Amino acid sequence: MAKKLDMELYRLQAELCKTFADPNRLIIINVLRTGEKGVGDLQKVLGVPQPLVSRHLALLRERDVVKSRRVGANVYYSLADPKIAEACDIVHRVLLNQITKRKETAERLMTAPK
Repeated sequence: MAKKLDMELYRLQAELCKTFADPNRLIIINVLRTGEKGVGDLQKVLGVPQPLVSRHLALLRERDVVKSRRVGANVYYSLADPKIAEACDIVHRVLLNQITKRKETAERLMTAPK
């Protein structure tokens, strides 16, 4: 029973990770860390058509990454949990460390005697 529950938790984690597998969605998350934004604000930052921004937001909302608030005809989005931005920051730092290590390895290989 415990293994089945563990597997379900890993499956849900994998689904959440898929949510972050698009650069535009990562940019949206980064922008929303500073507070609520409307679709138009996000469209300006991303430089993509409004329907595409709305599709990304719908997926992020479906996965509980962002939440929305309607004010008249306008909808404002914010992060559902600030820890989402923290998690993205951790992955970003890991990636930068990997890039640095690869660069150092490449430099060593380029300067090694032949």
